[in-house]
Amino acid sequence: METIGRHVISELWGCDFNKLNDMDFIEKTFVDAALKSGAEVREVAFHKFAPQGVSGVVIISESHLTIHSFPEHGYASIDVYTCGEMDPNIAADYIAEELGATTRENIEVPRGMGPVQIKQNQANAL
Repeated sequence: METIGRHVISELWGCDFNKLNDMDFIEKTFVDAALKSGAEVREVAFHKFAPQGVSGVVIISESHLTIHSFPEHGYASIDVYTCGEMDPNIAADYIAEELGATTRENIEVPRGMGPVQIKQNQANAL
């Protein structure tokens, strides 16, 4: 069976506190990331926590993009799952750049191919 999808799990460190704590900025960044990767945006839902942090999802026809931000640690966990021929790394790279990440670790998981074989990229300084 050919791959049904690709799922990039990205750990972002050294991100800008203000960007990680700005729900509107994160929402726009995630919608833009989806569009840049060629996805069709279906729904968008984000939540701002007190005293800080944002979680959210952009549902795309091809699957989803999600974030949980921890501004106090300069950290964000994101995942980009795309089906078909789309490359989730396009969106993940854009998000890391926009959040000002200085270090990133990506794991890419092929979805729908049977037993999972994970490809892990080393931590990359950006």
